[in-house]
Amino acid sequence: MPSAEIAFRTFTDAGISFWAGVPDSLLKPLCAYVADHVPDDRHVIAANEGGAIALATGRYLATGSPGAVYLQNSGLGNAMNPLISLADPAVYGIPMVLIVGWRGEPGHHDEPQHLKQGATTLPMLDAIGVPYLIAPHDENAFAAVVNTALAQATAENRPVAIVVPKGAITGEGSQRPGAPGPTLTRETAVTTVAASVGPRDAIVATTGKTSRELYEYRARSGESTERDFLMVGSMGHASQIALGLALSDPSRPVWVLDGDGAVIMHMGSLAVIGEHAPANLRHVVLNNHVHDSVGGQPTPSQRTDFAELALAAGYRLAETVSDEASLAEAVGRFREAVGPSLLQVLLRPGARSDLGRPQSSPQQNRDALMQWLRR
Repeated sequence: MPSAEIAFRTFTDAGISFWAGVPDSLLKPLCAYVADHVPDDRHVIAANEGGAIALATGRYLATGSPGAVYLQNSGLGNAMNPLISLADPAVYGIPMVLIVGWRGEPGHHDEPQHLKQGATTLPMLDAIGVPYLIAPHDENAFAAVVNTALAQATAENRPVAIVVPKGAITGEGSQRPGAPGPTLTRETAVTTVAASVGPRDAIVATTGKTSRELYEYRARSGESTERDFLMVGSMGHASQIALGLALSDPSRPVWVLDGDGAVIMHMGSLAVIGEHAPANLRHVVLNNHVHDSVGGQPTPSQRTDFAELALAAGYRLAETVSDEASLAEAVGRFREAVGPSLLQVLLRPGARSDLGRPQSSPQQNRDALMQWLRR
């Protein structure tokens, strides 16, 4: 199995000098190595996977050199439009190498949200005409696959994918030291919000560790999760689920626990919420400046003030807090204020190593919430 360093050198030796993408848990070692060793003018952590395809397109137009785009297979949905209507050889014909983490690979255990995606990954690539090779675990064979993919992409002016199974690239996360910042953890923030909202308030929790932490808080407290929608996929869409709930029953307060990476992935959602202006929607952005659920790679949020963005988009109230006491006070104010409102909570990265997962299925979570909303 090649290490992240060897995999990176293999791509570099083959001619790859530009990287763009959205971090993935299976590709965590490679993503971290790229983040630590490639300068910002040749590596961009994109807002979403479609944006990464466009970045590689721009790089090729400027230099004539194909780039590498890394993504989880779930991100193929975001990448589909530019792959078909921009990079395809029937349109502009842009060569690039896609490095696709294969979550939900058939025959391997994975979480429910990855199973259908894993089964349809190769058929999906076939359907859109993107040739692919599956990364082997052998180091020498891996190098041959990389060279073959890049040669085909260059010869045929098209994207070519390398589908990477679990464990095909080994290594650790980023070794880059983080800058000093807030001490508040996401789990404490999730607990504080959940404990402070009203008894009729619904909560939509974004995918990843946020939903897991909310679930564990309910379990510790002996409470049901019936009022919570615990997202396990569809990164970036939590606020629009919450908007759909809020518009359907203006009398019921709806809170959304969102993440900085998720908001950035589909930032236009802020404008849609501002346009419809539901008075009962409270948007909490848990901002630790990293993609925490897939390895801690930085998000492009270091200079982004989500509170200011929300006000510009039409939210009626927006604030930023960075400690537990201020958070509890702000939640109290937001309960009484007319929305839509956004509360940015600045956090330190990281989570408990023993953080569990919901024991209920997504369908059970759906049914329990729907019954609760109708009572």
